Amino acid sequence: MQNFPASAKNKAIKMTQKIEQSQRQERVAAWNRRAECDLAAFQNSPKQTYQAEKARDRKLCADLEEAIRRSGLQDGMTVSFHHAFRGGDLTVNMVMDVIAKMGFKNLTLASSSLSDCHAPLVEHIRQGVVTRIYTSGLRGPLAEEISRGLLAEPVQIHSHGGRVHLVQSGELNIDVAFLGVPSCDEFGNANGYSGKACCGSLGYAMVDADNAKQVVMLTEELLPYPHNPASIEQDQVDLIVKVDRVGDAAKIGAGATRMTTNPRELLIARSAADVIVNSGYFKEGFSMQTGTGGASLAVTRFLEDKMRSRDIRADFALGGITATMVDLHEKGLIRKLLDVQSFDSQAAQSLARNPNHIEISANQYANWGSKGASVDRLDVVVLSALEIDTQFNVNVLTGSDGVLRGASGGHCDTAIASALSIIVAPLVRGRIPTLVDNVLTCITPGSSVDILVTDHGIAVNPARPELAERLQEAGIKVVSIEWLRERARLLTGEPQPIEFTDRVVAVVRYRDGSVIDVVHQVKE
Repeated sequence: MQNFPASAKNKAIKMTQKIEQSQRQERVAAWNRRAECDLAAFQNSPKQTYQAEKARDRKLCADLEEAIRRSGLQDGMTVSFHHAFRGGDLTVNMVMDVIAKMGFKNLTLASSSLSDCHAPLVEHIRQGVVTRIYTSGLRGPLAEEISRGLLAEPVQIHSHGGRVHLVQSGELNIDVAFLGVPSCDEFGNANGYSGKACCGSLGYAMVDADNAKQVVMLTEELLPYPHNPASIEQDQVDLIVKVDRVGDAAKIGAGATRMTTNPRELLIARSAADVIVNSGYFKEGFSMQTGTGGASLAVTRFLEDKMRSRDIRADFALGGITATMVDLHEKGLIRKLLDVQSFDSQAAQSLARNPNHIEISANQYANWGSKGASVDRLDVVVLSALEIDTQFNVNVLTGSDGVLRGASGGHCDTAIASALSIIVAPLVRGRIPTLVDNVLTCITPGSSVDILVTDHGIAVNPARPELAERLQEAGIKVVSIEWLRERARLLTGEPQPIEFTDRVVAVVRYRDGSVIDVVHQVKE
């Protein structure tokens, strides 16, 4: 047998391989022609090329400017943020300052809510960096300036569930989401309770991570891969930038989510607890939610003794979770906590240690278009009000001066979905009546509200006569809402009506995207 040199053998093998590769390509091409298919043919490439393109640290950016540049942000696009840090948020201002310095204009800002701390946005609006806003709420200098007509286009005010609906319907099309988290790994796995800036649930950020074209994660700390549990996962995140601070966790439990010591608010909360106990819905396995506001949040504190004395446990508490709810959970009185936003540091820390403290997205929480919103399983909700009128319509957005100073939040989402919706509010605040003939701005229609509890009496919506009957049988005095209105008038007199211009500064969207009201600019 003739022996060929090794080099000749190698050449022959390579020639055979090329022929086989060519034949394989022809087989693929022939199949494409027969099947009338235009699937791309495989293109071989070196492993080194792939690994260079898919470098393990490819998501990491040196600074925020690089992250913004790599995100593909352009003039006229939409940027989004979450509000898990509430009044302690530092991410919005930090990102928008860099965006402004880079020269971007005509942006839509879509934050799940905005607070007093976002006053620097006023200058970005004046400079044309931001020209449209979608948000659940507005407070502080930003709200005051917008109420005076700062924005050329009206602010779009949505509920928490309504925001998800606007995003999924395509109206609110998020180009770049900037999501601040306490910590994540180099691929983007993150939660809100690992790290110094512990904010708890990232329920609102989850929606942006699911739907934005580009997701930029800002983190205070980079942890080893894989970081777990992950509220936002690596396959949702495009870019990561390490920054000094994303938020001040100490400020999460301030303002509207504070635990009250006010005697009047505690009186109202105690009355509301009595209403719940005698409503017919206080039974083994019931579910509950309390909204923001001192009296609303305090109701949970008064339910503990009543639950113990009647040997009743709740199946779940929903929404913004508080330290009091965590306490009842750890005492075995509430089986599970469904947390879309942690209202204080104790709730945030509980997510890390309690397996039945469950983080949920805003989509699961309250989206009207969801296949299964948790609000649809809710028995009792206790909500606050800036104003309520004799038709039980509720305003939680504008103050008695007509200026934006509140938030739609989950108010209309929970009121209509719950079996029992209770509004708690003082009858008057100072010399201003809370109960009026007509609310300045309607966020939640009266058809969704069942009971009003004030420091001067309890009124039941005439559409729910069985509730009035149950309360009266329990010895709880029920009065008409008209009687309460007259009492408020006796205490305060009739305030001078506010004068408005024809200009609309805010459009209030109901949870299904429809327009329920508009806010006009106050006449100076």
